[in-house]
Amino acid sequence: MGIDLLLKCQLITGRVVGHPEGHGFLIPEDGIDSLFLSHRQMRELLHGDRVLVRVISIDSRGRRECTILDILERNTKTVVGRLCKVQDTWFVIPDNKRVNQDIIIPDTERRAASVGQIVVAEIIKQPSAKNRPIGRIKEILGEYMAPGIEVLIAIARYGIPMEWPAAVMGESDLYGEVVQESSIKGRLDLRGIPLITIDSITARDLDDAVYCERRGDNWRLLVAIADVSWYVQIATALDLEARKRGNSVYFPDRVIPMLPEALSNGLCSLYPGVDRLCIVCEMTLNAHGSIIRSRFVEAVMRSHAQLTYETAAAITISRIPRVRTEYAAIAPHLDRLYELYQVLKTCRKQRGAIDFDTQETIIEYSAARKIERILPIERNDAHRLIEECMIAANTAAARFLKRHKMLGLYRVHEGPTADSVNKLRAFLGELGLLLNGGRKPISLDYTELLDGVMNRPDAPLIQTIMLRSLAKAIYSPDNIGHFGLALEAYTHFTSPIRRYPDLQIHRAIRHVLKGGKSTNFPYKHADLVILGEHCSMSERRAEEAVRDAVEWLKCEFMLDKIGKIFDGVITSVMGFGLFVELKEVYVEGLVHVTALKNDHYRFDPVGYRLCGEHYGQIYRMGDKLRVRVIRVDLDERKIDFDLGDDHNNLLHSSHRSNRQNRSFYKKR
Repeated sequence: MGIDLLLKCQLITGRVVGHPEGHGFLIPEDGIDSLFLSHRQMRELLHGDRVLVRVISIDSRGRRECTILDILERNTKTVVGRLCKVQDTWFVIPDNKRVNQDIIIPDTERRAASVGQIVVAEIIKQPSAKNRPIGRIKEILGEYMAPGIEVLIAIARYGIPMEWPAAVMGESDLYGEVVQESSIKGRLDLRGIPLITIDSITARDLDDAVYCERRGDNWRLLVAIADVSWYVQIATALDLEARKRGNSVYFPDRVIPMLPEALSNGLCSLYPGVDRLCIVCEMTLNAHGSIIRSRFVEAVMRSHAQLTYETAAAITISRIPRVRTEYAAIAPHLDRLYELYQVLKTCRKQRGAIDFDTQETIIEYSAARKIERILPIERNDAHRLIEECMIAANTAAARFLKRHKMLGLYRVHEGPTADSVNKLRAFLGELGLLLNGGRKPISLDYTELLDGVMNRPDAPLIQTIMLRSLAKAIYSPDNIGHFGLALEAYTHFTSPIRRYPDLQIHRAIRHVLKGGKSTNFPYKHADLVILGEHCSMSERRAEEAVRDAVEWLKCEFMLDKIGKIFDGVITSVMGFGLFVELKEVYVEGLVHVTALKNDHYRFDPVGYRLCGEHYGQIYRMGDKLRVRVIRVDLDERKIDFDLGDDHNNLLHSSHRSNRQNRSFYKKR
């Protein structure tokens, strides 16, 4: 059979991925390489459609070309965008640039929307080879530059559930505002134990409390978690809505909670001085920080204090006398927690858990709800203390599942693939560095390398490339361990108010505590495979929606700064240019390669750098650069820079050697 005949027999099913420039790609369901879709083919398709195609040829660039046989599923049902009018034609320009066709709106379907408003359009007629998609205005979100519009756009664009069905609110209201005595019966009474919460100053969904004491050479650690599964029963309206949402979504100015506020900020939140139902994980840890015993118990607790990270640090790290006096009743217990943290930190390092030092930011608003400034989040040891306590409880929960042969959603993190390891080693080789571990490096190999480069000026660059070599953690009923934390089994148990997988783990634990077995557990393996995929998706959805809103806000913040010059750091290098983050502003933009006018630059994908052919100038991640803001595009969420100082714009770099540049091209 000839190659032409083989091609024509090849039928492929896949998803359409639109490109902002009008063409697209088909991502096959069988995992093979993508197929190119021309502008003409994309006229009858929208981003996300599922189609059946036949391969017909291979173009001059080696890309498989196809013909569309059938559109199996239309995925785009609604589009969020700006309403426009040209002559007598109304249309919506999609905010999602992967949806590369405007939506025609008949005048009868426009409702009261006016030109320039941000709307949600429901597609009533999908596109064809000859006609654009037609829609009706489903919802008017607001004016283009109205305060908070960026969040409404992100919610609509990513389909994040926001409204509560009446049945959900009805079930939530049944529980009232206080814990009933009947629900306390049979529980372990921990109300006399000085459990405390430590969280951010803005937190309202307090789902974890901690307590620690010494017992000889060992430690007793209690991690009490809100008993959400007591209120949210399987298959109820509350449960189905929580599962649909998957997690709470934390935007800069608001939270879209997984549970109604009566539960998330009420009965389930561990406020001080009031009774709360909880599942407590009691652990005994030895002098080296290893868990030697653990148990889970249904309990009732009463938090003795609600501390912020800053207050906790003032008590036990800075040991400020005034603050220690104010919290004299709990200061000794907090001191024990901090002592245990030091042990757990050493244990973490010894097993090889990876610590990537990433910078997070917080947005502050003005009285008019416009972004005023962007500030870095300063993490202290109080943050890390709570993090280690939660990791210990999550590890104990995973061990509990394994010990009782129970099904549950593990938080799994695969190690790097052979291909990503090879690429990482090629990059490290350019710097004279080595990643140990052969074909399958372990977490400790990554940690040792990170420790070895900590004091190098290019440490942020090395860390970024190492991070990119790793996959993202997901939820799955099949335990393969957690590479990043260097743990054989790990799950999420400590945040059931805001994450559905934690709620599922609570149900598995309660099932065992009530004498149940895996054989009569309501969840089966196939159910958990589907649930894990959904929760992983909803987590990604939340991250993308928040990032979309933040990028809008950052662009809006920079609108009045066009023409101004800033110092920045190169955060990424691509063939088309340099991404630069501005110092003290924490906003990222692009210096397009065409703005580098002093030479002709080629991209080195191994070294993640742009190299000048004639004068030896090299731009690499981590280099400090002075740039000028030249364009801000809110619709595209893009900021463009050019070089702000023609004579000295590469401020601090060791990558300017003609000799190094010549040797690079010689090797290639």
